[in-house]
Amino acid sequence: MSDAPLAEELFPILTTGDLAAALRFYGELLGGTVSYRFPEEGEPVYVTLRLGAAQLGLGRQDEPGRLENDRVTLWVYVADCAAAVRRLRAAGVRVVAEPAAQPWGERMAVVLDPDGNRVLVADRG
Repeated sequence: MSDAPLAEELFPILTTGDLAAALRFYGELLGGTVSYRFPEEGEPVYVTLRLGAAQLGLGRQDEPGRLENDRVTLWVYVADCAAAVRRLRAAGVRVVAEPAAQPWGERMAVVLDPDGNRVLVADRG
């Protein structure tokens, strides 16, 4: 196994059934500014806020996922999603979604940390 670190950047993503209310709280009340939204037009399903030096993702999910912990997700950018997933799998990490191209242009996979938290492993494509 390589000793080189996999993660280039990491930020939390909160899953919410009411994205507008979460945006009011983290944006209007706490002062976060939108740095990314998907889709760009219409009702967003995902928004990244910049709060000082930190980032927070807010994702709308109408139905809870089937994972043990589907409220908090960590997003990790890596240089190569497929290579990172191979390395994680070899170390015994549970992979629940294989690397796949996303509509916004990145490749992403989903793994679980030892406590069952979702970790989205992605490269910028």
